[in-house]
Amino acid sequence: MSHKRIYICHTFYHAYIACLKELNRDEREWGQASLMLSSMSNDFGNLKQRAEKSGLFEAVIPFDEKEESFFPELKKLHQDTGNLVKNLIQRIRFTRRFGKLLEPFIPVDLKQYEDIYVFCDSDPIGYYLSTHKIYYHALEDGLDCIRYYDTARYDNRGHFGLKAWMAAHNLIFIQNGYSKYCLDMEVNDISVLQYLCPKYIEKPRKELTEKLGSLEKKILVSIFIENWENLEKTLKEGSGHQHKILVLTEPLCDLETRKRIFKDIIEEQQWIDGQKGQVLLKPHPRDVLDYGKLFPGHIVLDGKFPMEILNYVENLSFDKVVSVFTVPDAILFAREKVFLGEDFMDKYEAPEIHRQNEQIY
Repeated sequence: MSHKRIYICHTFYHAYIACLKELNRDEREWGQASLMLSSMSNDFGNLKQRAEKSGLFEAVIPFDEKEESFFPELKKLHQDTGNLVKNLIQRIRFTRRFGKLLEPFIPVDLKQYEDIYVFCDSDPIGYYLSTHKIYYHALEDGLDCIRYYDTARYDNRGHFGLKAWMAAHNLIFIQNGYSKYCLDMEVNDISVLQYLCPKYIEKPRKELTEKLGSLEKKILVSIFIENWENLEKTLKEGSGHQHKILVLTEPLCDLETRKRIFKDIIEEQQWIDGQKGQVLLKPHPRDVLDYGKLFPGHIVLDGKFPMEILNYVENLSFDKVVSVFTVPDAILFAREKVFLGEDFMDKYEAPEIHRQNEQIY
């Protein structure tokens, strides 16, 4: 039996974009796509049940994706031999073996789908598709994320041209448009990218939200917010303050360093025109730090929804939103957007940890 489309998602943001892409189709096409949710790095909670109830998808499929470390035999194939040729031969063997080992964990026959959309094909699913010669469409992991961190080139720095040629001939696997079986890769804005891949196609994420009507917005909220009334109540707790600041947390460093990072951010960013504003924290879905306990004087939102959903809260307005590495461009409810980036993180960890090596070729 043939199926139309499937979206393979690793984060709430991925699922959000998948929903937007379906909502931009003719309403008569709703219910023809499947949503596959990988639990490898994210707990989706009750998203499966809510997405099924929405009627937007024909099926919502849990995916028990396994990391490389799950298979001990792969370790020996991922060690540096000190010789380029030997390393590449070893990598060919690693690519094939990893793809084969993943077979028992793929919950559906992906060859039955006319179109497969994969967010973050650098995860194991990319190796599976490459090994089994299954064509797919790649999508940018996050908004303009390649602009700030080109993982394909960084992960393959040193002789990149040779490695890209090998990936194009399905000898090894490289993510983000370099795999032989990747048909194309959607990026938000090609003009901001330093290095281009021939398979990049520009699909501005803004276009996905511009035509949403009240019905589409209602469906989005019903999928991603488990208790809308509680969220509205929590947001209103800060309404008595003249100024409001939203801080987006991220699973940075170890927990103790993370505490220090966000204490410093709040101390530095809570001031607006010389007045202390009300700080609200939106935890990242993979951030396990207990911000309610750490910051009892501030408001902590539920972490299990993409921040973009707040765009659909009527009359919601913040003086500013602050993030470290999360690109805040899609946020419409803040007058100022503060992106701290690498320079800020230099105070907390060695710069080379989060900066790309310039010698990417």
